[in-house]
Amino acid sequence: MHRNLLPQDGEMYVFDHFFAPEIADRYLRQLKKMPGWKQEPIRIFGKEVLQPRLTAFCGINDTAYAYSGIRMHPQPMTDELLAILDEIEQFSQLSFTHVLLNWYRNGSDSMGWHRDNEASLGKDPAIASVSFGEPRTFQVRRKKNPKEKFSLILPHGSLLLMKGSMQTHWEHSLPKTKVSTGDRINLTFRKIF
Repeated sequence: MHRNLLPQDGEMYVFDHFFAPEIADRYLRQLKKMPGWKQEPIRIFGKEVLQPRLTAFCGINDTAYAYSGIRMHPQPMTDELLAILDEIEQFSQLSFTHVLLNWYRNGSDSMGWHRDNEASLGKDPAIASVSFGEPRTFQVRRKKNPKEKFSLILPHGSLLLMKGSMQTHWEHSLPKTKVSTGDRINLTFRKIF
C-alpha cells in the first residue's frame, strides 16, 4: 500500500494510474452513454439549488441513499461498473454495495466542502473514488482547523481510497476552475447499510 497522505486521523491513498489509459478512455466513453444522469436540486443552508454537476446512482441492491435533502434510488449496476467494482474490491480488499457517479462537464461544475458521513454509511466508512477524464484539483482540509489543508491532482484512471476516521476529521471538495477543462466522471464506491 502507498504512503498515507493524511498526517493523522484517518487514511487516504492515491494510485495515479490504477487503470491504464486505453482502459480508462473506454470506461469514460461508456459511462457518458449510461442512462440515468440527472441534475438534482439540493438544499444548502435552507435554499434549494441545482447541483453544479450531473449525478447518477447505482447499486447491487435497492437500498436508497440520502444526502443534502435528496433521496436517490439506485439503478442496477452496468457491466462496466461491475467490472470496475470487481477490480477495486480485489485490490483494496474492501467491499462496496453502491456507487455515486458525478459528471463534471467543465470547470464550472464542482463539489463543495463535505464529508461522506451519513449514518447509512456506518462508522468510519471506506470510499473508493475513481476518476476518468480531465484531471482536476481535489482539496482536503481538517474539519476542526480549515486552514490545515492541501490539494492534489487526480489524473485520468486514478484511484483514491479514503478510510478509517477520515470522514470524521477531514472534509474534501472539487472546486470550480477557470482553466478550460473537458469532461470528468468520478465514481465513488461506498457500502450502504
